[in-house]
Amino acid sequence: MRKILLVLLTISLAALPSISAFAAEPATTATAPEASVTATSTEPQTKAVAAESPAPALPVTTEQKIKIGFIDMAKVASDSSPGKAAYAKVKAKTGNYQKQIKSKERQLQKQKAAIEAQLPSLQPSQRAAKAKDFQKKLESFQKFLEKAEKDVRTKEAELLKELYQSVEKSAGDYGKANGFAAIVMRKDLLFVGNTVDIQDLTAEIIKQLDGTSTKK
Repeated sequence: MRKILLVLLTISLAALPSISAFAAEPATTATAPEASVTATSTEPQTKAVAAESPAPALPVTTEQKIKIGFIDMAKVASDSSPGKAAYAKVKAKTGNYQKQIKSKERQLQKQKAAIEAQLPSLQPSQRAAKAKDFQKKLESFQKFLEKAEKDVRTKEAELLKELYQSVEKSAGDYGKANGFAAIVMRKDLLFVGNTVDIQDLTAEIIKQLDGTSTKK
């Protein structure tokens, strides 16, 4: 009986290593999910870090505005020295014609009054001759009026052309010296965009014109 117990004890001791090895396998298998969980949990963190990192800054570009000037030609004609001189010449020429017109009108009034005073004593043929002669004088006076108006308008156009040429040259010199893309008349300015720097150069051009006329 004692020998049997010894044999059973020996068998049970021999079986312990296999049992302990079998019991150790589940522990190794159980640790695998923890590793996978850890690996899985690190992936969103990497993405979050990538999302939080700031985007590279884009270079800031400043858009250069185009410089365009405009001129009020009416103000130049009325305020500049060349404009005033041109106006004075036109006014003088107009005044001279006005004096001649008034003198001719007075002469015609006198002739008309003289003819009307003679009508009762004149024969029909004489009246017709007087009327025809007076009509010719009226037509001559009308032609003189037309000539005077045309002459004044022509002189005015010549002086304005000279003034415009002076303004054009002055604007060209000023525009090149100050970096302007264009200089235009005010009446032609209908729209200005945000990329355009528009400036009123009337005063500057008047100064240049006055300086040029003073040198002359």
